[in-house]
Amino acid sequence: MHSIHILLVEDNEGDIILTTEALNESGFNHTLSVTRDGWEAIQYLYKDGDYTEAVRPDLILLDINLPKLNGHEVLSRVKQNPALKEIPTIILSTSSDERDIKKSYRNYSNCYIVKPGDIQSFTDVIESIEIFWLKVAELPNNADKLR
Repeated sequence: MHSIHILLVEDNEGDIILTTEALNESGFNHTLSVTRDGWEAIQYLYKDGDYTEAVRPDLILLDINLPKLNGHEVLSRVKQNPALKEIPTIILSTSSDERDIKKSYRNYSNCYIVKPGDIQSFTDVIESIEIFWLKVAELPNNADKLR
């Protein structure tokens, strides 16, 4: 199985640690990059500023409640960019507000998941994401990897 590159856009240090541990425990071959606010995520994805050598992710895990640019703004910019729009983008948020869910899908999120409150359920969700996107779904070809 080939390696998958995941971009985690998350400002909560506890959720970063939990996500990282869950991904590492799953045994799937992956690399993880983390950005801690919406603006940093845009810089990473557009290879701007400190991120000129950033690796294009195969999958984005995106929180909604972020500083500088919120997740909706990041999602909108990703899905409006022809070079980025095919990257599967999963919203992973504490918000269960119907407006956030609808807005995410209107902006072409591939999935919206409400973060569970307990550690085991959170770990199960991360493992489910990885199983689906690595074992079940076919990801679009990554042109950077073909060069």
